[in-house]
Amino acid sequence: MNIKKLLFLFVAASVVTISCTDQDDNLFSVSSDLEVQDFVWKGLNLWYFWQGEVTDLADSKLDNSENYISFLNSYPNPADLFEHLRDPDDRFSVIVSDYDILQNSQQGTSESNGVDIRYIFLNSGSSEVIGYVRYIVPNSDADGKDIRRGDIVYAVNGTSLFYNSETDNNLDLLDPTSYTFNLADLTVTNGVRSFSPNGRNIDLTKTNITENPILVTATIDVGPKKVGYIMYNQFISDFDTQLNAAFADFQGQGVTELVLDFRYNPGGFVSTAIRLGSMVTGQFDGQLFTKFRYNDKIQPQLTDEQENRYFTNSLSTGAAINSLNLTKVYVLTTGSSASASELMINSLEPYIDVRQIGTTSRGKNEASVSLYDSPSWTFGDSQLNTNHKWAMQPLISRLENSAGFSDYTDGLNPDIVLSEDLTNLGVLGDENEPLLAAALADIAAAGRPLNFNQTKIVPIEAITDTKLLRITGDRMYIDLKVGDSDDGLQNHKLIMN
Repeated sequence: MNIKKLLFLFVAASVVTISCTDQDDNLFSVSSDLEVQDFVWKGLNLWYFWQGEVTDLADSKLDNSENYISFLNSYPNPADLFEHLRDPDDRFSVIVSDYDILQNSQQGTSESNGVDIRYIFLNSGSSEVIGYVRYIVPNSDADGKDIRRGDIVYAVNGTSLFYNSETDNNLDLLDPTSYTFNLADLTVTNGVRSFSPNGRNIDLTKTNITENPILVTATIDVGPKKVGYIMYNQFISDFDTQLNAAFADFQGQGVTELVLDFRYNPGGFVSTAIRLGSMVTGQFDGQLFTKFRYNDKIQPQLTDEQENRYFTNSLSTGAAINSLNLTKVYVLTTGSSASASELMINSLEPYIDVRQIGTTSRGKNEASVSLYDSPSWTFGDSQLNTNHKWAMQPLISRLENSAGFSDYTDGLNPDIVLSEDLTNLGVLGDENEPLLAAALADIAAAGRPLNFNQTKIVPIEAITDTKLLRITGDRMYIDLKVGDSDDGLQNHKLIMN
């Protein structure tokens, strides 16, 4: 296929030419009522990780214009076409009809009442649903109201929650801007949960808030050791400076051990994961952090240097990274720990001792990218199609560490298994909070074996949580931005952060 349109992909300041899907001999236009469907197909045909496995994404689809247009016409709703083209192994790609919501969510801004909550089955085999509050977002509607970590929600607007299947549940009670949470007291008897309504009813209203992913930081003395603790809830590049400042504080306090709390972190930007990994270490500047594996269209056009990402010593602003130069780090995880959280664990393991405590992580080892209807697929392109606001966030790459390992679709298993106990969640950042206490005990033991008794903790069967209900959910992003271009419409420089 001879290609005229070129896509310039910048990886670590290197340039590589990526060929787009337009065929010189078969160029044709589609009508305005199919422009979104055309954008969906062509974007996935070029970038989608599973492009080669999806029959209807084959390049031959463009061989006959009438057949191609007929195919697009069979999907009046672009979202239906997107779903049709998704590979069965794809759990995370998403399409939106309003890219403003997508962009805001990626930067930590969403419509929220500030209650971060996980919804679970009351008991195994039951359709009854309860939610337990994990934390309250500061400066949100819920902040200052009579609701806190560990509270149990059993109903919304007086209606008990249930879940039989994806199509048979009433979790849409959570969709309105305003509603009332009905709270209950939870008890466990012989491994069976039950609850009693306690009369507390909390009126909540969603507003657009930007959540600082750095929820808690603390420094704790364990004998002669200084332990730094940070609860970090999303890899958001806009907060890299604040994250770096937290590590400057750790430096100043002489921290020699570190606990990263990712238990509620669904992921975010790869660039921020690299910077955080460099803050934890510092002695591996310039060494390989992660490798990207793309589809068969893009991968052959990349050099080794262009497909790899490296530890760094600076932020995107040029500011020096504050590094702790650690040889061991503790990471707290649950099934809500995903994407860039798992990338951090996997990428650090070839270099330092990573002690994972909690439960198995989500199992997301792919990265996605925001694609817009423009010649360069980016939002900042001067030729962005302004007739609509559709955008895609497809998976385009699988990530592996410097040792070549990427096989964790079933999640990363902890070294110390310890579930959260709904009857004893504890205070985040407090040394007696069970997961943090386990890390501190392991630090104090200095390698001596420990035994944590979980016999009294009833396993949690999760359905969803506040973050997963957002558009971006548990996704890892490769950030594409249009750079300077000196040749008009045909060539665009893309920076993948």
